[in-house]
Amino acid sequence: MTVDVAAHMPKPTSVISPVKISHYGIRTTRIGIMKDWYLTVLGAAIVFESDKVCLMTFDDEHHRVALIHVDDAHAPVSEKGGIEHVAMSYARFGDLVSTYERLKAADIKPDATVNHGPTTSFYYSDPDGNHLELLVDNFASIEKLQAWFETGAHERHPGGKPFDPGELARKFHAGEREPEVLT
Repeated sequence: MTVDVAAHMPKPTSVISPVKISHYGIRTTRIGIMKDWYLTVLGAAIVFESDKVCLMTFDDEHHRVALIHVDDAHAPVSEKGGIEHVAMSYARFGDLVSTYERLKAADIKPDATVNHGPTTSFYYSDPDGNHLELLVDNFASIEKLQAWFETGAHERHPGGKPFDPGELARKFHAGEREPEVLT
């Protein structure tokens, strides 16, 4: 017996869905051990690494796994390890802005908004406190992303730059070009 999953998933035509799951982040107190494990198991390569984060990929995505260091001495047991967040990508910048506005109208507001350089990201918490990142890629190709990393720009804002989502949406609707909206 085959189940038609699509038939059981109502989707209003006004909702723009993500195009893919982008990556997942893992909190850990043992970033070195975790890094070695994921490199071995996934055949991954490191895209970016600092003492607080290790980003790696195994395909054409900018990163599929993000290891995030947490301080063992201060973290509650539930925050010492585990999935940090799941990230979902949108195809176009306007789709992400539209989704932010739809969710805001439903009284679902982001916990944080960050331009990480590689992505523009909106972070939300579900009712149980799990984190969901909705994002759009800021670079059209891996080559352009690598060129950006080579400039050292990511070192000026290691975690990215927070932004006002309402202001970002206003600029977008005013017709500013995407690179200008993101600065």
